[in-house]
Amino acid sequence: MPLLLLLPFLSFAQGSKVMDNLSLKSKILNMDRKYAIYLPPDYETSQRSYPVLYLLHGGGDDQTGWVQFGEVQNITDKAIREGHATAMIIVMPDANTGRRGYFNDIKGDWRYEDFFFEEFMPFIEKTYRTKNDKRFRAISGLSMGGGGTFMYALHRPELFSAACPLSASTGPVSLEEAKTAYRRNNPTISDEAIATYYPRHNALSLVNNMADTLKKSVRWYIDCGDDDFLYEGNSLVHIAMRKKEIPHEFRIQDGAHNWTYWRNALPTVLNFVSMSFHQF
Repeated sequence: MPLLLLLPFLSFAQGSKVMDNLSLKSKILNMDRKYAIYLPPDYETSQRSYPVLYLLHGGGDDQTGWVQFGEVQNITDKAIREGHATAMIIVMPDANTGRRGYFNDIKGDWRYEDFFFEEFMPFIEKTYRTKNDKRFRAISGLSMGGGGTFMYALHRPELFSAACPLSASTGPVSLEEAKTAYRRNNPTISDEAIATYYPRHNALSLVNNMADTLKKSVRWYIDCGDDDFLYEGNSLVHIAMRKKEIPHEFRIQDGAHNWTYWRNALPTVLNFVSMSFHQF
C-alpha cells in the first residue's frame, strides 16, 4: 500500500486518549475540580494546535458521563476516521460536585459559571494545545448540560463559534414558575432577587432580549427527542428564534431523554461544530 494511503491508518494506530480523573484547583469554588478530556489520535505525535469542544454532562452524572455512557471516544474516533469531523480536543468538566449545575447560585455564594470562564477555560487552553479563539471553540451538552450550553453561548457569544444543546433544560418558562423552582432550595429569596436572576438564566428570555447585532454570532444546533419531557422549552426557544430571525438548526427526532438518544446525536454535533472550525 502506498505511504500516503497508510498515513490515516498510522495516525489512528497511535490512538486517541481519554483521561477522566484529572483535576485543577479552583480559588473561586475553594476546592479541586475534576474534568475529563479527549485528545485526538495524532495529538501525541503532532505539534499542531486543535479546535476544542466543551461537552457538558447532565444532572446526576459527572465528568465521566460522556466517557462511560456517551462513548465519546469511540464515536469521535469514528467520526474523525470517516471524515465527518475534524480532529479536535473535547473537554468535559464536572458540575456535580459541591453543588449541581453550571450557573452561579442565586445567592452568589457558589460561582460555577465564573469558575468556568475565569479559571477552567484559561487552564485548559494553557495546558493543552488548543486554538484559543472564538472560531475554533464550541460548546455542547445534554439536559442540564444543554441548559449550560444555552446559557454559556448566550452569555458569552464572543467566545463560541457553535453551540449544540441536546435535550436541554431551558429554565422555567415564566417568572411564577421561577419563583417556585428557586424557592425549593432558597425559601427566603426575595421576589426582587428572583426577578433579577430569572431572565439571565432562562434561554427564552435571553433569546427574546438578544440584540440584533448578535443574531448571527453563534451557529446553533438544537436537538430534542419527540418523547422527551423537556420538548416544550426547546420548542419555545425554537419558535422565539424563528420570530427573532436568529439562524439555527432545530431537530425533533424519535427518542426520549436517555443515553441512546444522546449517543445517536453526538456524531451530528461533531459534524456541525467541525463545519464551524473549517474554512470555506
